[in-house]
Amino acid sequence: MQKGLKNGLAMPSSSFDSYSSGSIVKSSNLPNRMASAADNDPEESLSEKSLPSRQSWGNKIEFMLSMVGYAVGLGNIWRFPYLTYKNGGGAFLIPYLICLLICGLPIFLFEVALGQFCSQGPIKAFNGVPIFKGIGYAMVAVSTIIGCYYNVIISYTLRYLFESLQSFTTGELPWANCDNPWNDEKCMDVEKLNKCRSIQANKTLEVPSMCQLNHTNREAPSQQYFENHILDMSDSIEDIGLPKTDLVVYLLISYIILFICLAKGIQSTGKAVYVTSTFPYVVLTTLLIVGLTKEGSLNGIKYFLTPEWERLKDMSVWKDAATQIFFSLSASWGGLITLASYNDFHNNIVRDTLIVVLTNSGTSIFAGLTIFSYLGFMAHSMGVEVEDVARQGPGLAFIAYPEALTQISAGSIIWSVLFFTMLLMLGLSTMFATLNTIITCCSDAFPQLREKQASFTGVLCVFLFLLGLPMTTRGGLYILTLFDDFGGSYALLVISVVEMISICYIYGLDNFCSDIQIMIKRPIGMFWRVCWKFVSPTLLTGVFIAVLANWKVSSLGNYVYPSWTNYPAIGLILFSVLFIPIMAVHHIIKKGSIKAACEPTSHWGPLNSENRMNTRYENRKHFNRDPHRFIDYTSSGQTLLSSGASFVS
Repeated sequence: MQKGLKNGLAMPSSSFDSYSSGSIVKSSNLPNRMASAADNDPEESLSEKSLPSRQSWGNKIEFMLSMVGYAVGLGNIWRFPYLTYKNGGGAFLIPYLICLLICGLPIFLFEVALGQFCSQGPIKAFNGVPIFKGIGYAMVAVSTIIGCYYNVIISYTLRYLFESLQSFTTGELPWANCDNPWNDEKCMDVEKLNKCRSIQANKTLEVPSMCQLNHTNREAPSQQYFENHILDMSDSIEDIGLPKTDLVVYLLISYIILFICLAKGIQSTGKAVYVTSTFPYVVLTTLLIVGLTKEGSLNGIKYFLTPEWERLKDMSVWKDAATQIFFSLSASWGGLITLASYNDFHNNIVRDTLIVVLTNSGTSIFAGLTIFSYLGFMAHSMGVEVEDVARQGPGLAFIAYPEALTQISAGSIIWSVLFFTMLLMLGLSTMFATLNTIITCCSDAFPQLREKQASFTGVLCVFLFLLGLPMTTRGGLYILTLFDDFGGSYALLVISVVEMISICYIYGLDNFCSDIQIMIKRPIGMFWRVCWKFVSPTLLTGVFIAVLANWKVSSLGNYVYPSWTNYPAIGLILFSVLFIPIMAVHHIIKKGSIKAACEPTSHWGPLNSENRMNTRYENRKHFNRDPHRFIDYTSSGQTLLSSGASFVS
């Protein structure tokens, strides 16, 4: 027998409408707050029959590819390899895999299950515990921040792709040498390096000043191309300047692409992911094969895999591993809930979780092998160590890798086109889900928008385009880095912990597991229960405390941001996190008490009526809650009703 909830809100039987034997029996002591549906949120007062129908995936493959495309992004290309060599090479894989098992998998399944069960976006997904509906608003705020700067990175990719295609007419990539107007005396290409080596070998010749530069103060032509030409980068965040026309144009093009793919909703997105989610694997495989043929490539892979076991004692290694799992899976952005909300109600979410999460982690390792094969080749060619080649963030994608591509003797332009096309596909697939999160939440809250999907998508793209304009200035990379450091990291950790606590301890873990059982027709395993209730929240809380304890201003290369940037950094965090307490206070005042604000609304449960048949959600206005009577719903897979939550109007 399934026990009544210990962690739910146990309510007296007089607080519920009893539904039994096909009749509705009103409780004699029904609170006044349940007397009218007028207490509901305004967006929930419309009749379901009058609303435009909600879309769904065309088929199972579209959902899986969208999930893979959302989880696998630019972070798999540059962040995972960087953290690996930063934290002791192969030894980093140990805490990474442990965090994947006890944190990554449970959080992913948690959010996918929530979205699929209610078929709603993040805002309405928390109708089961309305006091924490602010979580959904916080997710939308985070997605807005991330979408604002993420598309700027895509615009960089478009610029590089265009320059690579244009190189077919010149026969050489523009960042291949130091003979360009944007290069200065610090520029050192392979030709200059070989010349310096010859001069230094012949001790009778005077060593010119350019040959006296070491790897710490010389710059690769690809670095100067990115910083001096593409960005025309200023010396500090305090020197912003005006938007660069070319970057504005490429940013506009990126939003036009997104609008075309999103205008018709997930039906058009579902078709786009056939290309965006599969093409990167074709390119990575091809580039790995080519990379392994280059001299020095095995040194890069050896560095990538060789463990430094003593580094396991360093807690920062574990912190970075947990953080990488958290961000690489895109948890708590709202995208996982959004994509799953378009699923078939009885879809096997446990199987999907295992496939997508393992694919994501496998892609990170595969991308690491690919990139480090080229970094090893580049280190061999430049005569430096591998750790002196790789850079964090955009450095690896837009400096080190392009530099390595120029040193491929045959077909460097073709490989450059393929590589930046791959980055474009990875970026777009993540942006599809990010913007879909915002669109879905707004259309769920205001269903009339579903009839104007294209217009609303266009307005959203214009809004984000305007927000991204400051990042196209000479100081734009400083602003982008500030957004990346603080716009999501702290807020995502808070959101993830709060959402698991709210469901497990207020809505009730048994209730949540019972809901999943309705969908998949079998009980959820004890592993998931323990992780959701204890392990994952504890781990994420520890990560949050560790990150907070090591608070420091942002830095970009050798440049350390001024102390005043702490204020906008805190503002970026509070912009999303504050929705949680604000909405909690709103619902407490609206419902009249904390207990009432914690009770599920009458709109909670499966969205479609056919999925509510023969379950406790059959009549959501009059939820069956007699703690002394348990009903067997064999067709739904439930054996007993628990008594830990109530449904109120």
